[in-house]
Amino acid sequence: MTTNTVLPSETLPVLNPESPATGGCDDIQLDPPKAQTTEVGSYFISNYPPFSLWQSSYLPRLKEVMAAPPASKAPLGLYLHIPFCRKRCKFCYFRVYTNQNAKAIEQYVEALAREVELVSQLPAIQGRKLKFVYFGGGTPSYLSSKQLRFLREKLSAHISWDDAEEVTFECEPGTLHEEKVATLKDIGITRVSLGVENFNDQILEENGRAHKTPEVYRAYEWIQKAGFPQVNIDLIAGMIGETDENWAMNIREARKLAAQNVTIYQMELPFNTIISKEMKELGTASPVADWATKRRWVSEAMDALGEDGYHISSGNELVKNPTTDQFVYRDNVWRGCDLLAIGVSSFGHLQGVHYQNLDRIEDYLATVERGELPVNRALEPTPHQRLIREWVLQMKEGQVSAAPFIDKFGINPLEEFRTPLANQAARGYLVVEEDRVRLTRKGLLQVDSLLPEYFEPEHRAVRYT
Repeated sequence: MTTNTVLPSETLPVLNPESPATGGCDDIQLDPPKAQTTEVGSYFISNYPPFSLWQSSYLPRLKEVMAAPPASKAPLGLYLHIPFCRKRCKFCYFRVYTNQNAKAIEQYVEALAREVELVSQLPAIQGRKLKFVYFGGGTPSYLSSKQLRFLREKLSAHISWDDAEEVTFECEPGTLHEEKVATLKDIGITRVSLGVENFNDQILEENGRAHKTPEVYRAYEWIQKAGFPQVNIDLIAGMIGETDENWAMNIREARKLAAQNVTIYQMELPFNTIISKEMKELGTASPVADWATKRRWVSEAMDALGEDGYHISSGNELVKNPTTDQFVYRDNVWRGCDLLAIGVSSFGHLQGVHYQNLDRIEDYLATVERGELPVNRALEPTPHQRLIREWVLQMKEGQVSAAPFIDKFGINPLEEFRTPLANQAARGYLVVEEDRVRLTRKGLLQVDSLLPEYFEPEHRAVRYT
């Protein structure tokens, strides 16, 4: 994620991502503290069961499903993690590497190509076409045009994305130039995600971002000129130094850009960020705005962008046209597709088994160079856990219908989750309307804090990652 990756998101976390990359060791907080202070920890939910339960002992099962022919017609996606950045943001908790020379990056790109070749030989993906591809990080746009073309050529020889509905690429504004943007269009990128985060240079610098605002406008002009079908911009509500006046300015500037998609994250402080470490070592108070303020800022952005015709597509995302501006990666991952994980620390899911690659670049490179898949840990969720996973992730979209779950799992989620739904309806977070659940604005702005109530009891207080 440009803030991310993951998780994914536009990554996960990431693990933004809405980025799909690796995250830190974060404990779930069912609700933020009563004082609403943003303390160290995270409550962003990107998968289930919790990552902390994934173990190397499950790898034999992963290898079994990899060696088996396709067991279903689940959509297939590909996630590639590019772990390089010009600078580590103070709020970043992903697996990233800074100050890497050209030789190290070239070695990594070659390893990605080799891993794709190994994955392409798996019986589990024979005859299957990619529905989507996602380049996350780190900073995918850290790669040169030459490296991008090499990667596209090598990947195409084994797994082609020519027919993919969406190919997303995360960009840090300061790593772009006009020729590189043209390269992205040439290699088949259809959706560009630009990590703006803030339009105030002082705030960007205070939070450790490598780019400045002039680079945002310059990069955006090149992106518009290239004519990508979809452009997303990321903003973060609650960066250190944020004020009401500055946030209003951020909203105005975002409206001027008029991107097809706008993603707004609420600043968190996972344990392994620079900010969190400084708080612990110096004993300082949280420098980040409290939760109530951040939620108000996101709500203000939703209202303002709504005046321009944007539609809310999740607690983090707004889109210009719900018919054409669909986030294929998110929509499929949140509905149980197969996802091939490529690159150091990447997360994937294949034929009912979650898995993650090795999370140290040295180990990853050595393993791939030996001709072995660099998988590190895995977990096979039960059918009930798969039900929970898809339910909680789709709740993040703001509304979810029971019918698809009845068709897929044979279980009515409105009955299965009757107690948490009643609890949260009573607290004003959601409304149950016939066969669907609709989150209120109040619920949508803090949806991740609501989701552990749907977990199996033994998972509601365990370490998440």
